[in-house]
Amino acid sequence: MTPLTLLMQAAPDQNFGLRMMLNFALIIPIFYFLLIRPQMKERKRHDAMVEGVKKGDEIVTTGGIIGKIIHADGNRLTVRTGEDTRITVDRGRVAATLDVKGEPKEE
Repeated sequence: MTPLTLLMQAAPDQNFGLRMMLNFALIIPIFYFLLIRPQMKERKRHDAMVEGVKKGDEIVTTGGIIGKIIHADGNRLTVRTGEDTRITVDRGRVAATLDVKGEPKEE
C-alpha cells in the first residue's frame, strides 16, 4: 500500500456530526411515542380511577388484597377484607376496581 491510499482511507467523514444529530432527532420522537406517551396515558387513567373510588366499591390493591371500601377519607381508604377484618390503605395503592362479577372494570 502506498502512503496516499492510507491517507485516503483514514480521511474523516465530513458529514458525521450532521448524521449523528439527525439520528438523535429521529430517536427522540420514537422514544416519546413508544415509551413516554403510553405511560403518561396509563398514569392519567389510573389517577382518574383512583379519584373515582368511593364507599361501596370493591377494589384490588397493588399488594393483591381484595376488599370492599367501607370508608373513604382523603388519601386513606378503610377496606373490609373479610367478615371482621378491616385495613387502612393509601388511595394511590388501589390497582383496580372490580365489577359485580369480580372482574376489573373497564374505564
